Amino acid sequence: MSEAGAGGAGGAGGPRRVHPALHTRFCDLVGVDYPIVQTGMGWVAGPRLVAATAEAGGLGILASATMTFQQMVAAIDEVRSRTDRPFGVNMRTDVADVGDRVALMIKNGIKVASFAQAPNPELVARCREAGLVVMPTIGAKRHAEKVAEWGVDAVIAQGGEGGGHTGTVPTTLLTPSVVDAVGDKVAVIAAGGFFDGRGLVAALSYGASGIAMGTRFLLSQESRVPDAVKQVYLGTPVTGTVVSKTIDGAPQRVIRTALVDHLERAGWVRNLPRALANAYAFRQETQTSILELLKEGRAMKEGNELSWSQVVMAANAPMMTKAALVDGRTDVGVLPTGQVVGTIEELPTVAELIGRIVDEATAVLDGFASGARGTGGVAAGSADAGAGA
Repeated sequence: MSEAGAGGAGGAGGPRRVHPALHTRFCDLVGVDYPIVQTGMGWVAGPRLVAATAEAGGLGILASATMTFQQMVAAIDEVRSRTDRPFGVNMRTDVADVGDRVALMIKNGIKVASFAQAPNPELVARCREAGLVVMPTIGAKRHAEKVAEWGVDAVIAQGGEGGGHTGTVPTTLLTPSVVDAVGDKVAVIAAGGFFDGRGLVAALSYGASGIAMGTRFLLSQESRVPDAVKQVYLGTPVTGTVVSKTIDGAPQRVIRTALVDHLERAGWVRNLPRALANAYAFRQETQTSILELLKEGRAMKEGNELSWSQVVMAANAPMMTKAALVDGRTDVGVLPTGQVVGTIEELPTVAELIGRIVDEATAVLDGFASGARGTGGVAAGSADAGAGA
């Protein structure tokens, strides 16, 4: 029922057995072994994590939204020095130099252009003409329908369980609705609540072409998040997250901390001074001029239908995330996370993580084919099952 995969050794040092159903249209589209995506998490998805994901057979996505242009150049070069396998780069569409960033990706032969916001039709056309696979993240069926009309190749459909900026529709409802709406035109990648092989099989059963995970990859050995901060994540229960709009005006799932509770009580007017300070810090961090910052703010306001107060608050998210995930200051920063954080108990290497997801999924699918009862227990009872994103 299964066949050898290219992703490494199996349990006893032989070739890994991979069920044929795990080779999806997405694998062919982007040139990877397994339909598993590591998302472009700001301040987290650096060259080491991206390259490790690519080497393990998945699609790693480099987070360039929090980088200067020169930092993006250096990061792409470093990924290239670590792997010759395909990877993607995540970008914001409202930055002043988005055209230069796309040109850099084209020049370097990057496989996938990932967007946290919907790119405009002109940007989609430019990327596709250059041979890039265009893959925005969406949180509603109507958004998937819109970008599909523009000609994107794939979408990451993130359900409400997902971390960071997220919607309200659960993954189990969003995924099939997006597949029904645009699955005949684009590859649909399900995100929000995935962490093991059983989840991968569930996503495929909905018609998705694979899964994307953020929190699960954040909690890996190759993630550059400080170890002390990873321990905070590991100690968080499933009920320990909250979706808050007080950080930057948009709903964002984070670990519930004393700081988040304070922000919730204070409201945006009392939080405005913090946001202004963070806007200045973000300008310094990204070497963005005041004029460029204003242009980006206007683009953000118009593209996302935000008020100017929300635009000002938007600087909170990257800088407060940096404070926690880079500087280790969980007392003054926020910790974006998916609800799945409560199921994660350890920090595997990326190769171990992807390998066991593939092994679990293969075992479940083989169990279905053989008519075995309690197939779900195959993955649940395996020695290294149970931790996830």
